[in-house]
Amino acid sequence: MAEAYVNSMLGEKYSASSAGTKPSVVNPFAIIVMKEIGVDISMARSKSLDEFRDVGFDYVVTVCSDAEDICPFFPGKKHIHRSFKDPSASSGIEEVKLNAFRKSRDEIIAWIGKTFKE
Repeated sequence: MAEAYVNSMLGEKYSASSAGTKPSVVNPFAIIVMKEIGVDISMARSKSLDEFRDVGFDYVVTVCSDAEDICPFFPGKKHIHRSFKDPSASSGIEEVKLNAFRKSRDEIIAWIGKTFKE
């Protein structure tokens, strides 16, 4: 969600790439909640850290404590860590899960706006 938001809303200033420590598929709830704010991630794919091993970044941002522990070093001029609760860990009916993704989306957007000064 963070990658898509940055590229969609801050693309004139930043270019974001994201990868996971355990890539799988883009969660359908993430697709739904991003579409609600006009950002289409339906064609996005989950990527592995290995795809970016030889890329130099200005910023490396980790967003969960698991990533901080698993990949404490990744090439970048500046490392920023901010933990967000993983919305895919939520359980219950569809609306509960959607609300967890909305909450994470909104927290990520607020943090990006504050950290990267839209």
